[in-house]
Amino acid sequence: MAAVFDLDEIDKAIIRELQGDGRMPYAQIAPLVGLSQAATRQRVNRLMERGVVQIVAVTDPVGLGVGYQAWIGINVSGDARSVAEALAEINEAEYVVIVAGRFDVIAEIVCADSEAFISVVNDRVRAIPGVIDIETLHYLRLVKQTYNWGTG
Repeated sequence: MAAVFDLDEIDKAIIRELQGDGRMPYAQIAPLVGLSQAATRQRVNRLMERGVVQIVAVTDPVGLGVGYQAWIGINVSGDARSVAEALAEINEAEYVVIVAGRFDVIAEIVCADSEAFISVVNDRVRAIPGVIDIETLHYLRLVKQTYNWGTG
């Protein structure tokens, strides 16, 4: 289990600014959060070292020509953890979660087209030992996507 860190209001303010623009210079963030540039840099470095924050480029799959996205819900016989770990090894699986409810595991699959999706699901996901049933939920339109966790 990952360590949980208490964030103060300054940490949350820094994170909110970086969520808006991950390339924002420390000199620009500092006056917005009431710290010096050096103190802001130290706070960001501490947040990254703890694994609370990652600065990454978020891509738009459609803009990159990867136009087929779907969630798959998977029912498992046996250990859901082993199925989830096997799914995580598939490059097209962008997000894998063990869940409680209708499914045992859910995964987001991102492919170039429907033929690639069929190949991933039929040839690779169904071949994982323990997979007994799959339901696909195809994206029709992405309406909202945010990464604003823990700063509200």
